[in-house]
Amino acid sequence: MYSEIAKNKRRTVIIMFGFFVLVTLTAFLFGYLYNDYFITAFALTFAVGYAIWGYYGSSKLSLSINGAHEVTKKEEPRLYRIVENLAITNGMPTPKVYVMEERALNAFATGRDPEHAAVAATRGLLDSLTDLELEGVMAHELGHVKNYDIRVAMIAFAMVSVIGLLADFFLRMTFWGNITGDGDGDSGNSNPLFMILGIIALILLPIVAVLLQMAISRKREYLADATGAMTTRYPEALASALEKIKQQGSVTKKQNASTAHFFIANPLKGKSLSTLFSTHPPIDDRIRILRSMDSKV
Repeated sequence: MYSEIAKNKRRTVIIMFGFFVLVTLTAFLFGYLYNDYFITAFALTFAVGYAIWGYYGSSKLSLSINGAHEVTKKEEPRLYRIVENLAITNGMPTPKVYVMEERALNAFATGRDPEHAAVAATRGLLDSLTDLELEGVMAHELGHVKNYDIRVAMIAFAMVSVIGLLADFFLRMTFWGNITGDGDGDSGNSNPLFMILGIIALILLPIVAVLLQMAISRKREYLADATGAMTTRYPEALASALEKIKQQGSVTKKQNASTAHFFIANPLKGKSLSTLFSTHPPIDDRIRILRSMDSKV
């Protein structure tokens, strides 16, 4: 378990390093071709600033865009008490508790470390699960907190966002540069290479963003399942909850591919490219593994 936590901390550094290398190379290439290194400086400054903001602010953003609102023990005593008891069992601070007014059955955790974490559950999950099943789901989410999965997921979310913004910026710069070129052949803006470069950036940068999300491997879901089962000493509770999630649906009304990897089950519709590259392993496999653990816990 401790080795996995250490791996997640190293993975955070690797993802951030890879991100800055990608942004630096792309920004330098555009600056070189336009013979204007202000573009390079702007892109790098923006990326660094966004990454710093992302480290401290992505948690609140991910909660906001998924429509989660914070609740108190008085407002949601059942959910809050379960989270509080699980936090005590894990020897960590009680995270902030949020609810999403969604009929779908789903939940997620976010934050940068156990001292700055939050967990959220949908209304559908609260209405459909028994106390033991809900405890199993929230133990899974606190497993992500304990294992520092939340930090890796949050950094990936911030990186995906900034890569999308930079791809859009470079494409717009290329498009308007070609429109405003003087056509005399001396201006880099009139060179069709820039349009080709913009199209390549538009295509490749989002693909890299998807690959960054895939760096949050499926193994982390299995690990969080195991961590949750070890916490409650009752794997069947989470297995039963996952069965209900599969049967009643985990697809949320608020669709956001950049935060889909936060959730316990895929919140996205259909069999899109985003689901094809989903970081969520098949629910049936997770249920089978949990039930195989039942006699070992």
